[in-house]
Amino acid sequence: MVPLRCLLTVPEAQARNYYESESLRGGWSVRELDRQIASQAYERLRRKGTAAISRVDCPPADYEVRGPFVLEFLNLKDQYSESDLEDALIAELERFLLELGNDFTFVARQRRLRIGTEWYRVDLLLFNRRLRCLVVIDLKIGKFTHADAGQMNLYLNYAREHWALTDENPPVGLILCSEQDSAVAHYALEGLRNTVLAREYQLALPDERSLAKQIEETRHR
Repeated sequence: MVPLRCLLTVPEAQARNYYESESLRGGWSVRELDRQIASQAYERLRRKGTAAISRVDCPPADYEVRGPFVLEFLNLKDQYSESDLEDALIAELERFLLELGNDFTFVARQRRLRIGTEWYRVDLLLFNRRLRCLVVIDLKIGKFTHADAGQMNLYLNYAREHWALTDENPPVGLILCSEQDSAVAHYALEGLRNTVLAREYQLALPDERSLAKQIEETRHR
């Protein structure tokens, strides 16, 4: 049973229904439910639009992946590497998957692939049960660039041909970066054959007013 005291702090009926149903589906603890409400998980998931997506005929992945991600539980300091970020995510894998949403499952880390004579590694490989597709995650500690989009598109073309099963939908790419330029994301991701999402992550839980402002700005981009 979902604790009523938590849900009563949510004024919007649709948001309350979301937290109640997702809490039951995901088996959230009271602490996790409080965190999801405090970080405005519903608002981050249901923003009305974003430029940081390439659009193709496939399930609406953009509305299954919230943003920005709040990863305060990683306890990373100001100076860290992409390797540190990946290690911290794996160490807190359960909480990371909950932050992504209830339907993500872990497949692999540092998955190797060979294209031509070159070897590459995918940071994280997940599967989304609701979208019925692989999710390729690339971790970036800096600003999103057009080169990140090209690299992810390369990974997805390979994953579509070699990793996806015949009854699955095409893989989706998720680029997690510490800073995102909406204009660069729009022009870098527009028109790609594959679905690529760019999302910012934050290493501290912002106050409610700041987070609400950021979500509202995302809606109008």
